Amino acid sequence: MLDVQEIKLKAAIFKKFSSYKQEPVPEPENYVDYILKTTKPLPPITWSNLLNEIQWISVVLIFVPPIVGIIGARHVSLRWETFVWSVMYYLCTGIGITAGYHRLWAHRSYNAPLPTQIILACFGAGAAQGSIKWWSRGHRAHHRYTDTDLDPYNAHKGFWYSHIGWMLVRPRRRPGVADVSDLGRSAVVRWQHEWYLGVMLGMAFGFPALVAGVGWGDVWGGFVYAGVLRLVFVHHSTFCVNSLAHWLGETPYDDKHTPKDHMITAFVTCGEGYHNFHHQTFPDNEIRKGVLSMQLKKLKETQDSLAWPSDSNDLPIVTWETFQNQSRKRPLVLIAGFIHDMSKFVEDHPGGAHLIKKFIGKDATTAFFGGVYDHSNAAHNLLAMKRVGILNGGHPHALDDKTVPPASRLKIAKYAELNSTASYGSTTACSDSED
Repeated sequence: MLDVQEIKLKAAIFKKFSSYKQEPVPEPENYVDYILKTTKPLPPITWSNLLNEIQWISVVLIFVPPIVGIIGARHVSLRWETFVWSVMYYLCTGIGITAGYHRLWAHRSYNAPLPTQIILACFGAGAAQGSIKWWSRGHRAHHRYTDTDLDPYNAHKGFWYSHIGWMLVRPRRRPGVADVSDLGRSAVVRWQHEWYLGVMLGMAFGFPALVAGVGWGDVWGGFVYAGVLRLVFVHHSTFCVNSLAHWLGETPYDDKHTPKDHMITAFVTCGEGYHNFHHQTFPDNEIRKGVLSMQLKKLKETQDSLAWPSDSNDLPIVTWETFQNQSRKRPLVLIAGFIHDMSKFVEDHPGGAHLIKKFIGKDATTAFFGGVYDHSNAAHNLLAMKRVGILNGGHPHALDDKTVPPASRLKIAKYAELNSTASYGSTTACSDSED
């Protein structure tokens, strides 16, 4: 038997040591690389293990409704009241996912009163895509690990994988960690998660049939069209947020990841088509920087697809005598210190070939810059494409604004090009990492 003093001593020791806090284990700098290196994926799916890897609940919910719906539609005629109700309920359950599961719970984009939460939770369950807690956990992992192997519906694995493939078989890796502790504090989320199967069956099939039955006596029509077939459409509509929204469209804010913007996707997904910026959240100033960067990148691509004048450093420097001698063999004209070969343009000159011929072997700077005609910017750009040399001692006497064609006065350059010997000295850059 322990005496009182020994009991007190042991209690004091336990209290002392239990008060110590365990030092937190530091997270790796690159969590994705760390997980991929330290954990093994499940074996590849083969014909021998396929049946054991199939997620049968998902397979049934995705493939059985179309079959039942088609068979049902052959035996149950579609009344106009049921058609209107089917469209309305399609929108209700679609919004239950987009405005409820997605924006309210997965992203906490806004707050909603309790009645609204209950309605969205019920309509979301009617879309038969899992509970709020399960759906939001996967979606938060999708945002945190976009386009990596820890993204549950990684778009790099293909359109159909991100659309439905990821649900049909067990994932080869668990999705990356995502904190959903905030959802555990929501009574609505807890209720829906605990009673999900019953709520889902009731809202997906029972409720639409009940409304049609009580409203205009078409229970079976409500079940087939507003229930089963409506579910098929809402499934693939909202699945497009993971597939089509990462495949079709433009990237006006950032092209580092796959999310894109497109009006078609917006219509198909009940408003989720403008997806590119959805994967980012920044102040207005940074948003505008992102837009500008993407615009500059597109301009750079256009710029690189065009032909530009030869770099001045690549042109030969020739004497006046050499210029005169060469002019006897081909139509060379001196303008602003540059020697131009007009061989392929003499007969096409809008002012007539005689105006070029009279300046062969001569300085036509004054004539070109308003003496005879004040040429357009397009003419300046075209002239620069015909440069073949620089007159020794002639270039310093030319006005600087006449030596650079208008199209070359502002160019888009990558950061690395700003300090290079590129022929254009742009002060506008796009990052090399954006290639």
